[in-house]
Amino acid sequence: MLSYEPLWNTMKNRNITTYTLINTYNINPRTINNLKHSKSITMYTLEKLCQILDCKPNDIIEFLND
Repeated sequence: MLSYEPLWNTMKNRNITTYTLINTYNINPRTINNLKHSKSITMYTLEKLCQILDCKPNDIIEFLND
């Protein structure tokens, strides 16, 4: 199971909101919805988020055992 809890913590620490991701960095609102509902995202999106937030993938996603 995927968890994007690290993403929300990283965004909070960097003062970046979902509004900023959508309007400043052109992240698709559907992608934000997928993140909020722990659905999968593409590697391209993961890379883009890492660039925006200046972080590593572990700061965005966490894999949990069921």
